[in-house]
Amino acid sequence: MKVLISGAGIAGPALAYWLHRSGFHPTVVELAPTPRPGGQTVDIRGIARDVVERMGLLQTIRDRRMHERGMEYVRADGRRAAAFPTELLHGAGPVTELEILRGDLSEILLDATSQNIEYIYGDSITSLDQDDNGVLATFSSGTERRFDLAVGADGVHSRVRSLAFGPEAQYVEHLGGYGSFFTVKTPEPLDGWMKIHTAPGGRWVGLRPDHDPQYAKALLNFRSPLLPRLKPADQKALLAKTFAGVGWHASHVLEQLQETDDFYFDTTSRVVVPEWSRGRIVLLGDAGYCGSPLAGHGTALSLVGAYVLAGELAAHDGDHVRAFAAYQRELQPYVDQRLQLPPGGLKMAMPMTATGIRLRDASTRLLTSRPFRGLLAKLAGEPDAIALKPYETLVTR
Repeated sequence: MKVLISGAGIAGPALAYWLHRSGFHPTVVELAPTPRPGGQTVDIRGIARDVVERMGLLQTIRDRRMHERGMEYVRADGRRAAAFPTELLHGAGPVTELEILRGDLSEILLDATSQNIEYIYGDSITSLDQDDNGVLATFSSGTERRFDLAVGADGVHSRVRSLAFGPEAQYVEHLGGYGSFFTVKTPEPLDGWMKIHTAPGGRWVGLRPDHDPQYAKALLNFRSPLLPRLKPADQKALLAKTFAGVGWHASHVLEQLQETDDFYFDTTSRVVVPEWSRGRIVLLGDAGYCGSPLAGHGTALSLVGAYVLAGELAAHDGDHVRAFAAYQRELQPYVDQRLQLPPGGLKMAMPMTATGIRLRDASTRLLTSRPFRGLLAKLAGEPDAIALKPYETLVTR
C-alpha cells in the first residue's frame, strides 16, 4: 500500500519508519525546501522512551541529548526566584532527563528512514480527492499522484486537516498567547539551566542551553488575544515593541532578533479534533491532537501516535476503516490525559502584575519545598494512560 504523509518534522518520519518496516510504501512531502535544523528543545518522556527503544534509536538520542539541570525563574537582576530541578519530579517536570534539540531528533529520524523512504521537499498538497480505490493528491508543483491512504502529520496549522476536515477555526483553540524562539549568543553562562524572567504584562524572556555554550535558545512569550496573520518582519517588530524596556537580558535578545536565521513565531494553541479520520485520510500528532507548549508531551504524543497508527494498519492488513478506528480507540485515553492544561494555564505561568509574579514564585517555592515534594512528584508523575501493544507484525519484520 502507498501512503502519503504530509510533514517531515517528528511525527511524519516516525510513522514512515514503522510503515516501511511493516511492508507499506510511504512517501513524505514537506513544504520546507530542506530538512529544518535547530529548533527548541523537546523531551522524550514516559512511554515514548519505549517507542524509540523499539526503534533502536534510544542510545543515539541519549548521545545527543541536552544535559539540562532544570528550569528556574529569575528576577530582573538575575537572582533566582524559584526553580524546578530536573531530578525533583523524577523526570516529570518542565525539564526532563532526556531533552534533545528538535532539529537533532528530526535528523536522527531522517537518518533512520531516508535510505528507504521517498522524501519530497519544497512541495505541498493542494487538494485531496478520495474514492473507493484511493486518494488522488495534487501538489503545488502541479503534479498529481494516487495513494491508498493520506496522513496529515503537518502540525497545528495542518494543510491536510483544512482540506479534508474543515477550517482551522473549528479545531484550533487560541489560548491567549504567542511564543517565539531563535538562537542568540549567550549573555551569561547558563550552567545547564533553562532560565525565565517574567515581566508584568504577561511577558516571558527565556534562555535555554545549546550544545555550544557560546549560544543559547532565546524565548519571547507574551499574552495577547488572537492577532491577524503577520509577516516575519512584522512579527519581529511586534516583539521589539512588546519587550522594549523589559529587564534581565531582554535588550540583548532583541538586539539579535533581526539577524537570526532560525526565527520561529506562532500562537499558543490547543488542537482538538473529535474524529481523527475521514475516509482514507487520517491525522497524526499536532495536526489532530495538541495540548500546546503549556501542556507539553507533544513529541511523546507524536512518537506514540505514529507507533500505534502504523501498528493498527499492520494488524488490520491495511484495512483503513478498522485500523483508523482502532488507532483512535487505543490512543484516545492517552491523548485526553496529555491534552490537559496545567492549573491556571497562561494566567498562572505568565501573570500580568508584579504581585501576581511574586505570588507565582512564592507558590512554586512552597510546592518544591521538602514537605510538598513527594505530593508534587506523585501528581506530576501520573502514569501514561496507555500500554503499548507488541504489534508482532510490526516489530518482527
